[in-house]
Amino acid sequence: MSVQIILGAQWGDEGKGKIVDLLSQNINIVARYQGGANAGHTIVLDDKQYILHLIPSGIFHPNVICVIGNGVVIDPIALLDEIKQLQNLGINISNRLLISHNAHLIMPYHKLIDNLREKEADKIGTTGRGIGPAYIDKATRTGIKIVDLLDRKIFEMKLIKNIEVYNKLFDQIYGVEKLDVEKIVSEYEDFDKIIDEYVTDTALYLNNAIKDGKNILAEGAQGALLDIDHGTYPFVTSSNPTSGGACTGLGIPPTSIKSILGVAKAYCTRVGNGPFPTELTGELGNKLRTVGSEFGATTGRPRRCGWFDAFAMKYSAMINGIEKLAITKLDVLSAFDEIFICTAYEYNGKRLKTFPTDVLSLESVKPIYERFDGWKTELENMTSFTDLPDNAIKYLSAIEKFTGVGINIISVGPKRNQTIILDN
Repeated sequence: MSVQIILGAQWGDEGKGKIVDLLSQNINIVARYQGGANAGHTIVLDDKQYILHLIPSGIFHPNVICVIGNGVVIDPIALLDEIKQLQNLGINISNRLLISHNAHLIMPYHKLIDNLREKEADKIGTTGRGIGPAYIDKATRTGIKIVDLLDRKIFEMKLIKNIEVYNKLFDQIYGVEKLDVEKIVSEYEDFDKIIDEYVTDTALYLNNAIKDGKNILAEGAQGALLDIDHGTYPFVTSSNPTSGGACTGLGIPPTSIKSILGVAKAYCTRVGNGPFPTELTGELGNKLRTVGSEFGATTGRPRRCGWFDAFAMKYSAMINGIEKLAITKLDVLSAFDEIFICTAYEYNGKRLKTFPTDVLSLESVKPIYERFDGWKTELENMTSFTDLPDNAIKYLSAIEKFTGVGINIISVGPKRNQTIILDN
């Protein structure tokens, strides 16, 4: 029996898709536990790039069962697009994709209200995919689950009640056209017919798999510093990307978790608004963004870029129980003569003992850096740790020292074989 959690240890976009795909070779089940189509996991196979938003990254391995857990909010359009994309690639997903009957649905009014709110002055910087509003309805117990599609009367009753509330907002507050109930009912009934073969009690399935000794990867979306409880609130996502979210998002017990792997870039990026202590602006930030191709897989938005933040990583490791790190995009730093790691924060002239998640403090901290010489050597064809330049090894060793977490995977390019796996 083995459940391993793989999560983003920074602000998301760390390269989890590649790591999950890589580790899925010897796995029976990959299960996504939270988030929605606002996440984009990129996988490169045979020089072709594939982006998944909902279906777990293990789907490209023919013997892997992929599970979308109850903690995920599902956009029918995005899900059907992904299913069609995979089928067009000749990937058989029948009997390989399982969707929780308890997963909540993203409705048209969620997307509309999300985009309307993002036009306001105090916007968060969301993807506009309706994720937050769907989780709001879930929390206020007005959400619609996949299981509700089984009974047209129940579905219609819930939908009418919700649309009455939202239509008042659209008409009286935002001055936009009201939504048509019958049209939405018809669209979602068609969706139900297509996904019916995949829907099941995934919590029961996963717990039986655990009893049977299956190897399971629990795949998180976004990153730990965007966690609704432990991230830089309010500039966070609407779910729990942290390791604790795996249990609630899949319906598995904490005692089933055997290891936790954090995925982190060799530098930092952040999408949307919110504090970012190590952010680089101007020419240096643009260079890091360009060399790293730092543009959102879901929205195409340019990512904010900065140096590796070991102080934030140490906090992330603490709240998640991260035992090992997978460091991605080390090859990007080959373009720089000198590189920096943030090792501490100063606030009002004093060094902080822990990472502050409140926005006012985090926006005012001064990052303390340690400088490292660059290596100016291409890494893409290196296959072992000893192949790496001395300066790259020194840099990785410093990350281990300052975060207190060992590194056992190093990605030096987007392809599967551009990966160094350490024995310890």
